[in-house]
Amino acid sequence: MSVHDHVAPSRDALVRLIQARPVSTRLKTVSLALAVIGFVIFIIGAVMGNERAWQAFHVSWLYFTIISSAGVTLAAVQRITTARWSRAVVRFVEGFAAFLPFAYVLMLVTVFVGRSHIFPWTHEPPTQPEKALWLDPTFWSLRAVVLLGLLFGLQLWYVYRSLRIDVGVLPEWGAKWAKGWRERMRRGFGDERRELHSAHSWMGRAAVFIALMFGFFWVVMAWDMSMSLDYHFQSTMYGWQVFMGGWIGMLMLFAILLRPWKRFLAADEIITDRHYHDVGKLCFAFTAFWGYLTFSQLLVIWYGNWPEETHFFANRLSGPWLPTTIAIAFLMFALPFFGLLGKYPKVFSPTMILFALCSLTGLALHRYIEIYPSIYLQNVSSPPIGIWEVAIFAGFLGLWAWSYLQFFDAFPRMRVVWLTSPYRDEMQVPVDPKTMEPLPAHE
Repeated sequence: MSVHDHVAPSRDALVRLIQARPVSTRLKTVSLALAVIGFVIFIIGAVMGNERAWQAFHVSWLYFTIISSAGVTLAAVQRITTARWSRAVVRFVEGFAAFLPFAYVLMLVTVFVGRSHIFPWTHEPPTQPEKALWLDPTFWSLRAVVLLGLLFGLQLWYVYRSLRIDVGVLPEWGAKWAKGWRERMRRGFGDERRELHSAHSWMGRAAVFIALMFGFFWVVMAWDMSMSLDYHFQSTMYGWQVFMGGWIGMLMLFAILLRPWKRFLAADEIITDRHYHDVGKLCFAFTAFWGYLTFSQLLVIWYGNWPEETHFFANRLSGPWLPTTIAIAFLMFALPFFGLLGKYPKVFSPTMILFALCSLTGLALHRYIEIYPSIYLQNVSSPPIGIWEVAIFAGFLGLWAWSYLQFFDAFPRMRVVWLTSPYRDEMQVPVDPKTMEPLPAHE
């Protein structure tokens, strides 16, 4: 029997399962406390004029924001491919969207308050006319505000439409702060079959735009928010490497979160080893792809031997930055690639979690090595890692975890309707949501 033939429990049984208990209050309190402490330390550093506080803020923002945006994009990709294997687990990555409103506000803080503390070109504009035009502060700010606003807005609306199907047919349950949201979701909610087809149709169109916007907009943001710190360097593959790193981080985090969710929900019959294996295969495949991108970028530039390009890698492969660069290669590629070659390490939780944590740690160092050497070059005897970097990263981690847990205390924790509706398999044949008649193949 394939994973597509897996039979979910009845709707009532599934509802009782996912609504059995709220998320641990202690866990949410610890996450919120971590966020408060981290951001208080950042504010202290910002008020003191400490530029490292802003730089650490920027590194953490890149790390958590790309992962969160990638989570919604994975859900969109599942819709594009009309995947059925992920119906039981895809809500766990849709929850990544809870961080996006915070990420957008924090981006505005960087754009309008902190950019002079982070980006060298705000003090020494590039001499090349094309780069000077591209990095004009107004043009740069406009790109960040508009592009991320469009992407995050569409991703949040996509998750809203996904949630609405479940909220519309399930009994009232969830955190009080979201009661108004749930009531708005239920307004105008009609027949389940019609709503299911309508949502499926809209989400199919939106998913294509999300996938395209995620790739293109994050390439531009990689140029603006990361590569521009060294405005003498340029690489057409740089943006791909940056957002693909976030994609891998999202998959690795997804692989980790599946385990505690399965235990918390007591969902052994719904979340199975097949899900573990499928997500593990994605982790392995994109680890290989990230390695291909990274080596291809290095190889072409290194053999080209143009000073304006090779200096970027020379700085990171020498002096105090070399150990960190080597650690990234092992943590993000070598260990996960060879460790996840077989099926057993993907399914066995201790090994999968170990390699996922290696990759997530390597990604954090990768974001760090993107930013700091471009600012400090060879003027330091050791990489600057201290209270600012650790505390601010912990603050972002706390905020991300708190927003994620709040999401799942307020909204259904699984796609109940997609798992239990008698009309769920009709979604493989698109219909006109008004007439409910099958659409011709060309439409």
